[in-house]
Amino acid sequence: MKIFKFGGASVKDAAGVQNLVKVLKEVGHDNTLLVVSAMGKTTNAMEKVVDCYFDGKNGLDAAIQEVITYHNDILVDLFNTDKHPVFGKVKVLFDEVQGFLAWNKSPNYNFVYDQVVGYGELVSTTILSVYLNEVGVKNSWLDVREFIKTSNNYRDALIDWEKTQARISEGVDKSKFYITQGFLGSDDNNFTTTLGREGSDYTAAIFAYCLNAKSVTIWKDVPGVLNADPRYFEDALLLNQISYREAIELAFYGASVIHPKTLQPLQRKEIPLLVKSFIDPNGNGTIVGKGTTLEPHVPCYIMKKDQVLMRLSSLDFSFIVEDNISALFKMLHDHKMKVSMIQNSAISFSVCIDNKFGRLEELLNLLKARFKVVCHEGVSLYTVRHFNSDALKTLQNGKEVLLEQRANETVQLVVK
Repeated sequence: MKIFKFGGASVKDAAGVQNLVKVLKEVGHDNTLLVVSAMGKTTNAMEKVVDCYFDGKNGLDAAIQEVITYHNDILVDLFNTDKHPVFGKVKVLFDEVQGFLAWNKSPNYNFVYDQVVGYGELVSTTILSVYLNEVGVKNSWLDVREFIKTSNNYRDALIDWEKTQARISEGVDKSKFYITQGFLGSDDNNFTTTLGREGSDYTAAIFAYCLNAKSVTIWKDVPGVLNADPRYFEDALLLNQISYREAIELAFYGASVIHPKTLQPLQRKEIPLLVKSFIDPNGNGTIVGKGTTLEPHVPCYIMKKDQVLMRLSSLDFSFIVEDNISALFKMLHDHKMKVSMIQNSAISFSVCIDNKFGRLEELLNLLKARFKVVCHEGVSLYTVRHFNSDALKTLQNGKEVLLEQRANETVQLVVK
């Protein structure tokens, strides 16, 4: 069986849905399970619904109506009428959202988030399944929450592999064509859970693992995995092949390749992962699998913008050792700082962090009570895997390098 995954960008409008059908007809869809994300920016819009709910319900009705109108416009474009039965199916789903928000008593943001935001995927797959049947691509719609069982760690649920394997083995006929949702699961009380970052890719990997799939294909709006983000680097090259290990290394440093949690179940069963373009479905794309580390073997560039570099040194010139470092990491963790790079010497400690949650000032006030602190905001962190001298010259040209760190195959530069 093959697993296909299409993200929100591929189904952001009626033309996207129609193109998805074209892709399926071109590459074939027998013995395939299709995992689909919410349409376009629906997840962001549903997050806004949750935020309005917790902000005293100001703007809640308008936020929900915005999502309903967006999907209804797509439905009209696809079905050329507002009388088609699919409108009723979609209305039922949005009624469930509004019903939940009306009777919910839980103050737990993460719980409410999972019960609401997941409807983006339920709506998108309902629309797509009906449309596929309408144009002659017969499929069966699956509610993924009946198959992927998880802990109740809402917004970042852990998979119960034993229960999930049993549900998928019993409920999925490998000879059929299915469509299901990414990102979602359910706990022992059948409340909806979500799988966290890159959850839809992870869903595809879970099904692949449990079904011993032939392959997983992630369909994107790029030709495959590139050696650099074309928004920031000219002449980005397509990587034909990457090993699982290399893909995990690139992801660790911040490349938008594939999340390690998606790769791990595939690696265990050596199931190849293909990254291909839904714009050019017959293009070669990239294969992530066992074997060649990287082909072609070229430098790979990763850039993280808007980082913060902090240099800490002891006030009394004492060593910065285990107890200091332990306290530092606890403070970073408590303030939800994502650490991108560290470097330390006997009396100093440098750390490059992502101030995603805006708590830098609060953290600095605590640090300055114990350390001498020099802080650089708005810096960029460049990581180059398989670097060479030309790659470094290109990065350093015209920039002030604040910190550099090298390993055998990787160099990192913090620059202004």
